Amino acid sequence: MSNPEAPLLSEILARPATRRDFITRASALSLAIPGVGAALASCAPNGGTSDSTRAAAATPGAGAAGAAGSQDKMLHHNSDSRLDSTVLKGKHGNGSSATRDATANAEQTAFHRYDPALPPLAKSNRLQLHFHAREAPIRISDDTVVAGWTFEGDIPGPIVHCRVGDTVEFTLTNESDIPHSMDFHAAQIDPKTAFRSIVKNESVSYTFKPKWAGAFMYHCGTAPVLMHIGSGMYGSIVVSPREPLPPAKEFVLVQGEYYLGDAVNGARGFDYQKMLSTVPDIVAFNGRPNQYIKEPIRVKVGDRVRFWVTSVGPQHPCNFHVVGEQFDTVYLGAPPGGAIRGVQTFAVAPGGGMCFELVCDMPGEFPFVNHAFGHGQKGAIGILSVEG
Repeated sequence: MSNPEAPLLSEILARPATRRDFITRASALSLAIPGVGAALASCAPNGGTSDSTRAAAATPGAGAAGAAGSQDKMLHHNSDSRLDSTVLKGKHGNGSSATRDATANAEQTAFHRYDPALPPLAKSNRLQLHFHAREAPIRISDDTVVAGWTFEGDIPGPIVHCRVGDTVEFTLTNESDIPHSMDFHAAQIDPKTAFRSIVKNESVSYTFKPKWAGAFMYHCGTAPVLMHIGSGMYGSIVVSPREPLPPAKEFVLVQGEYYLGDAVNGARGFDYQKMLSTVPDIVAFNGRPNQYIKEPIRVKVGDRVRFWVTSVGPQHPCNFHVVGEQFDTVYLGAPPGGAIRGVQTFAVAPGGGMCFELVCDMPGEFPFVNHAFGHGQKGAIGILSVEG
């Protein structure tokens, strides 16, 4: 069925090609051609070389048979505004993440500290991941529960750790009424195929081999991407270099922003209109404001500490600083290359990640913070406790 509001493709392409016009056309084009929205809304990789992709928009367990699904079905399930704008109106809560599942039993939801320790590497060079997109209430403090859209039931999603050149076999299964997808910034892959949206009870699978070391964001790339990231669908994948870095105590910090609406059934939904304002209510490391003030990260004198810092935004950078210390090493590019020395503060862009190192040469309590203090005071702060 044709969309009476969608312009003709010939009309779109015939207009003058200014930068402003291109942005306007990009939105219109996702209406005109189902499937184009995914490529425009997701972060496309640089360069033309991509990993081989095995993608399946099929029910869980369909395996290789699902990959042979019809092209028509693939296009129908690709991200476009007609499919995805349901998050902004009607039964999905008028621009709020506060769906039924996201608020169910909110007051009984327990708080848990998000473990910042970098998980160990797998023994093999093959990492198999199966994530589930699901809605769930998340307690982020004693008095606040949020209505989360999540990967694996938490905000952020699980920390993933692999090496450069490892094979990552990934599957996403959608358990939500709202379409979702997965965009790995560590992958070089065709986003229109791999990062496409899937509807409830369907799965998408693909394989990639990270080319560069570093801390990389992953996130839902379904339109509007702002709503999906802003509702909690993000996490970090740390890619270690093949040649080992110096021994260190390694921690992962994922900075994210919360734009909160009124409580529904005891859970505060994420508000799309507030996201557009770019003024967050809370900024937090690993999903919970001030959690590492109450329960600090503990190391010992003489330890080298390595922070893998990812700023998922969706709007603001993380100006990372440790009070009373300096970083002896900050990697501007893929570790171990691009190192700079003696750094006090460095900004991690939204959608970016960096690696920071210091040696703890004296005991004490050293706050780590987003030095844009409006955000630090909104929760992006913790304590590195160095014990003698």
